[in-house]
Amino acid sequence: MNNPLDAARDHAAAGPQAHAADADVASVVERLVADGIDVVRVAYPDLIGTERARDVLVEQLPSVMEHGLAFCRAVYHTTPMGDVVPVPEGIGAGLPDVRVVPDLATLTPVPWEPGVAHCLGEAYEPEGEELCPEGPREVLRRVTAALGATGLTAVAGPELEYFLCEPDPQSPTGWRRYGDAPGNVYVAGRKGDPDGHLLSTLRLLKKYGIGATMGNHEFCGGQFEINLNHSDALDAADRAFRFKSAVKEIARHEGRLATFMAKPFNDEGGSGFHVHLSVCDESGRNVFADETGEHGLSDTARHAIAGVLTHAPALAALFNPTINSYKRFGPDTLAPWLIDWGLDNRSAMVRIPPERGTSTRLEVRLGDATANPYLGIAGLVAAAHLGVRDKLECPAPLEGYGYDAERSPVLPAGLPAALDALEADTDLTTVLGEAFVRAFLTYKRDEVERFQRYVTDWEFREYAYHL
Repeated sequence: MNNPLDAARDHAAAGPQAHAADADVASVVERLVADGIDVVRVAYPDLIGTERARDVLVEQLPSVMEHGLAFCRAVYHTTPMGDVVPVPEGIGAGLPDVRVVPDLATLTPVPWEPGVAHCLGEAYEPEGEELCPEGPREVLRRVTAALGATGLTAVAGPELEYFLCEPDPQSPTGWRRYGDAPGNVYVAGRKGDPDGHLLSTLRLLKKYGIGATMGNHEFCGGQFEINLNHSDALDAADRAFRFKSAVKEIARHEGRLATFMAKPFNDEGGSGFHVHLSVCDESGRNVFADETGEHGLSDTARHAIAGVLTHAPALAALFNPTINSYKRFGPDTLAPWLIDWGLDNRSAMVRIPPERGTSTRLEVRLGDATANPYLGIAGLVAAAHLGVRDKLECPAPLEGYGYDAERSPVLPAGLPAALDALEADTDLTTVLGEAFVRAFLTYKRDEVERFQRYVTDWEFREYAYHL
């Protein structure tokens, strides 16, 4: 099965608001049937990056392309525990439907589900051709359009870590780390992966066609990292979103749990979402490269770095979007704590890898793996765009070990402070879209309020017997 399908590619050329009439949907259906596909899974991300989807029998695809799939808009505002957060004023009062239309250019067979093809969907307002402003794909598309208006294109390469867990009835959570043993950072093979999970996952992801390139056991017991190829920002976010959903589903087939939670264990570190970012002009030239510039970086690169540093407190709300996220931060954690940048320095928030020329790029290490890839990349591109637009100047790069640097400002220490920083950063929120920001802040502040009312196991152990 070709990926994407030829007819679907023709449909994609018409843009995100194309109608079914713009593509030969019948020929797509014919090809799917010929390849043994009888179900198309149409999926899209909610605010927190969870995959929402519906399985469509392939013969229903022409009708779905014409009319779309109706989903209650509240899906964007529903918590992991199933509570519906109040929708901000001006966004779909009364829990109306949204209309999700398959993006046929993203059709790809699902190697672990015979007979199923996966397809991303675009979420539209129930009437008309307007995309939902809180839809994560539309948020990123809005940001890349702002950058594109200056003749520039963002290229992103995502890196994601996750923990693999297996059932353990004796554990308070019901899970223990898979293959748990110390000292297995950067190993491959059965030493840190006794059942060959990584090999089978890499092979399935290759067939899935999302640009997975390599993987290894990471620092912590039961932790893995799989790298994805770089591409334009929207495609990179699409692939990162599909990657997270795929890894979790593959783990379920193994009877295991793959979690991208920022810090799931007290005795181990957390999981990161690092993004490599470069920017190209209309000729495809990497505008971050300048062999005559200081450190081989162009003025544009320095402005972009300064933009990321300037807007870092607000970016934390998008890259570190949970209560748990901030337990990953701190000195000596290999996770950012300070707002700084350095040359090939992994203790800095923004690392400049040693490659130059066409490979010149920023590695932004702020994010954790719970981040919605669309929103994290959107915030990053927006911050870099603002830095270039406003010709911001960055400080000198970090020297030495970053966690001892007293000169650098500190990132927000918790989600409430990060949300306040996002709300206050009007330059960034204007680029991201005010309707989206209202929805995101409302959702996340409800999460904070629910947590503040919740009595944790730690509180009971700490206080119940002694106070």
